[in-house]
Amino acid sequence: MEDHRANANPDHPDLRDYVHWHTAYDDPESSLSIRLRHVQRAISTWLAGTAGPVRILSVCAGQGHDILGVLSQCDAVDRSRVSGALVEIEAADNDVARHRIEELDVNLQVVRADAGLTSTYAGLVPADLVLLSGIMGNVSAEDIERLVHTSRQLCAPGATVIWTRGAQGPDLGPDIRRWFLEAGFEEVSCEEWIEGTGMRVGVNRLVAAPEPLVAGETVFTFYR
Repeated sequence: MEDHRANANPDHPDLRDYVHWHTAYDDPESSLSIRLRHVQRAISTWLAGTAGPVRILSVCAGQGHDILGVLSQCDAVDRSRVSGALVEIEAADNDVARHRIEELDVNLQVVRADAGLTSTYAGLVPADLVLLSGIMGNVSAEDIERLVHTSRQLCAPGATVIWTRGAQGPDLGPDIRRWFLEAGFEEVSCEEWIEGTGMRVGVNRLVAAPEPLVAGETVFTFYR
């Protein structure tokens, strides 16, 4: 397991500092920047293949680099048809995302809440696009499997899920791909070992019926 404590917050010394963590995006050659570019490409491809209003849900959204970066390159027509929510518990990251949303004038709300609880998503789902980026490398295998299956509760019919998981040991990529199939999602694409990094970006589409949201459940908890 990777040690995520190098920049730990003094209030939570066993947790990664998820605000400082975003500075890696300042380096275009960092693995996070490489992953981000491929996630943004997947979002752009999805958006180009849709018509009419679409609802987006970003889980553990951080500062919203993925979806907001894409929308910053869209014209006003495409931006106007996007709505949805960015769920993130870090207040400082929320502030950055809200500022960018205001600049772009898009209909997205930032929700400060625990993304690992199903109750958080009441009123925010179903979504046509669910972003699960930067989560699966920080939770247990059991939580990842639970998250994959619970994703059906977040989805509108035919929704797309974009997810990421690095190849750090144990490499759960093959298991995650299988769990999505078992949960009723077809695989659209899965990029692995992106640009020489261990990063992986998967795209899956829901082909089974969505499931109703079951409030009061814990889906995942970040490593401590």
